[in-house]
Order: sequence, then C-alpha cells, then structure tokens
Amino acid sequence: MLLPYLNEELIEAGCDEAGRGPLAGPVFAAAVILPKDFHLPELNDSKKCSERLRYRLREIIEEKAISYCVISIDPEEIDRINILNASIEGMHRALKGLKVTPQHIIVDGNRFKPIDINGEKIPFQCVVKGDGKYSSIAAASILAKTYRDDYMREIAKEYPQYGWDKNSGYPTKEHREAIAKFGITPHHRKSFKLLPDPELF
Repeated sequence: MLLPYLNEELIEAGCDEAGRGPLAGPVFAAAVILPKDFHLPELNDSKKCSERLRYRLREIIEEKAISYCVISIDPEEIDRINILNASIEGMHRALKGLKVTPQHIIVDGNRFKPIDINGEKIPFQCVVKGDGKYSSIAAASILAKTYRDDYMREIAKEYPQYGWDKNSGYPTKEHREAIAKFGITPHHRKSFKLLPDPELF
C-alpha cells in the first residue's frame, strides 16, 4: 500500500520521469498534486503495472488530481546538457507548469536540484524508489510513462523499422540491429552509445 503523502500539512507534489535509458526519443517528466484523501489501491510504480492498467490509472489520476503537468525534453537538449540534467530540468518544468504552487516536493530517485517557483524556493525530498512508496510519485510515473509511450508510438509510424512502438526506444537487440542497418534518425540521442561498436557507423 502506497503512502498518501510525506508532509500532511503541506501542498505536496510528486515528481518522476520516464525515458532516461532509451537510445531514442525525449525524456518525459510529470508532476502531480493529489488530494489528501486520494485513494487508489491499484496505483503503483508504472513499471509494476500492465500497460492496460497504466492507461486506466492515468484516466483516474487526471480526473482526480488537484493539478498535474507532463512535459518532454527532446533528444537535442538531452545531448546538450546530458540525460541526468535533462531529467531534472524536465521535472522542474513540470512543477512550474502546475496550476497550484506546491509547498513541498517529493522526487523519485536520489538526485535533484533546488527549484524556485514564483520567486520562492520550494523544499524537496528525494526518495529512492519513491514511485513504489508514495501515491503522488507513483501517479507522476504513470503519467510520464504513458505519455512517452504514446509519443514513441506516434513517431514509430514515420520510422517503423526501429520498433519503437514495442521497445519505446530502449536498446533492444532489434533496435540496435536497425541502427546498424539504417543508421540514426533525428530522434536518436547522439550522446548515447547507440551501438556496442562505434565503427559500425
């Protein structure tokens, strides 16, 4: 059972991202503020939910959330500032996109940077494996994952040979074989090791 919040007295936002590991596509980040009495027993870390459940949970989260925001950071920016910074920047933008300013932030993982919203520094707490501990982080993980999957399915129509509709841009054998055969696309992250042997390019 997930915990409803870390700080009961404060307006708390949960943050997470999806897509740090893929070779192609943006990284997506989400921020969610849930009501204090929010209760959804099936909610969990997106990686522990079936695809069908994720999309059903997304509908409920979007309907019940006090506020939520999902944004993406494109491969060019990932290449320019690196994937860790891109993930943190994405979460910052998602938090700034909330219609309600949070008084406290809980973030999945162990890395984050101080954030200033409307001239105010908002305190935050990193929580390792937080998407399996707190409802708002789990909700953010569901939104980030499903929005990213939607995006990858869309760009897969233009580049079907890479299998992004199935692998979401992750470094599967099929994906790497397609890179070796067809080369890279504008959606690939050039700063990543796209192939085990760079000479294949």
